[in-house]
Amino acid sequence: MLLSEIYQGLGEDSFVDLLKSVSMGKLKTFQLYDRMKVRLHLPKLNSETLRRAAPKLWQRIATEEEFASDLGQAVLVSHLDMIRAVLDFLEVPHEDGFFAKDADVASYLKEGWEQRAYDEFKDKHPKAALIFYLNHLGWELQKEFHLFKPSN
Repeated sequence: MLLSEIYQGLGEDSFVDLLKSVSMGKLKTFQLYDRMKVRLHLPKLNSETLRRAAPKLWQRIATEEEFASDLGQAVLVSHLDMIRAVLDFLEVPHEDGFFAKDADVASYLKEGWEQRAYDEFKDKHPKAALIFYLNHLGWELQKEFHLFKPSN
């Protein structure tokens, strides 16, 4: 499965919510702001221009996997506090939300981990970002990945 298929599987409304959750400050902190401005084809990058560009970006997501990856990175760095909390909850070893190079992290993901993590954090973090991260984590670590959609 491609990362772009995760966006599509979660739907356009979720995609728009993800765009709304991108933090310009975090993009600047992680030196992604200028790169994202170029990748998004926006002369000016802020919350308003990102929101207005959503329909065009939604169309691009289906055909540009590298763009899907870059956008995923922007979303994830905007929610590092959530990522750290989820990984701590799942007892997955990490270094401030990032994995060590040779870490076997997949072995920590026991059956039903997505729903357990979702139930724990759904009222503490933006739902679209949480669901995207849970899917991204599964996509990144599991050999047999299936799109996760919460049961409630």
